Amino acid sequence: MKKLFFLASLVTGAMAVNAQKESFDIVSYIPPQGWNKDSKEDYVSYSRIDGASWSQIAVYKSRQSSGSIEDDAQKDWEDIVLKSHTVEQEDKTQPQSAEGWQVMSRGGVWQYNGANVATLLTTYSNGNVCVSVLWNGTAKPYMQNLKDFIANIDLDASTVLADQNVMNNSEQNNNTQTADNNTTTNATETASSVVGLWTDYILETTGYYINGMPQYTAGYLRKEYAFYPDGTYIFRNKQWLTKTKDILFIYETGTYTVTGNQLTITPKNGKSGFWQKTASSKEWGKQLKTANHKPEKITYTFTLEKDPTYGTKIILTSSKPTERDGGKFNAPNDPFEFRYSLRENGSSIDNPPGFEK
Repeated sequence: MKKLFFLASLVTGAMAVNAQKESFDIVSYIPPQGWNKDSKEDYVSYSRIDGASWSQIAVYKSRQSSGSIEDDAQKDWEDIVLKSHTVEQEDKTQPQSAEGWQVMSRGGVWQYNGANVATLLTTYSNGNVCVSVLWNGTAKPYMQNLKDFIANIDLDASTVLADQNVMNNSEQNNNTQTADNNTTTNATETASSVVGLWTDYILETTGYYINGMPQYTAGYLRKEYAFYPDGTYIFRNKQWLTKTKDILFIYETGTYTVTGNQLTITPKNGKSGFWQKTASSKEWGKQLKTANHKPEKITYTFTLEKDPTYGTKIILTSSKPTERDGGKFNAPNDPFEFRYSLRENGSSIDNPPGFEK
């Protein structure tokens, strides 16, 4: 067992010495007291909600290292954080070493239901195995919980490599059958899971930060797909930005089909235009002009990501930008990727006055 201390600014204090340690995979730790525990196959998480504020700490299952702490941290950052969230103001620390392990962290800010969420992913690697700890929080005081948690972490990778070898041999022997089973399961699940309201809501920022947190205006960008059980859909996009003169609104209807992990959207009607602003970002002025909207049939490759804390997301992948979704929001050399979150509370987009569906 090896006690790791990193980023001295984070490790400022420890939890009660009599607290009982728990273990998950190769990580032993003292759980935050009074937090709700949620155990899954790939991670264990602890969460706390205080009114409108909340925080989460999660320990993920270890995996085989690439041999580089930078590569290990980058992969976990992409798989754990970027696949689920659009992160702003990304930053990272330089690798540090302690008793045969290296550690580094990456952080940033993303949006959840209109609120800022700070995120920090800390990755440990000894060249053979690596493991990551995730922290999310909407308020600065929760950072102390992370400091306490990190200060009491122990790692023991002595049995991991042997376990991995056994698992690899088993996977090779059953590779064909497993692949067939997964294909059938995924096709069944995805065909029935696209129905619902999928949203991408973003708040406009001023470009300034206070205590590392972005400052917001009254503006917003909201786009959404509503997929109905009868195979029809509605797409809407409303942009009310303080940096532009008018309100942009886009509306499109049509049909969709699902085949395996392929989602084909076929528009039938579409229109868009510009409306005058009023003193409130929640009100519409008079319509000023129509815009040139081009309904576009697209077949996406899609995946669904289900997270017990942050809900379900649909990820639409395309080989090119689209009229509805826009341009590149992910890495330059990757396929075009558009992320929408399943929303249970109804749409936050209102149609212009007199606008017929």
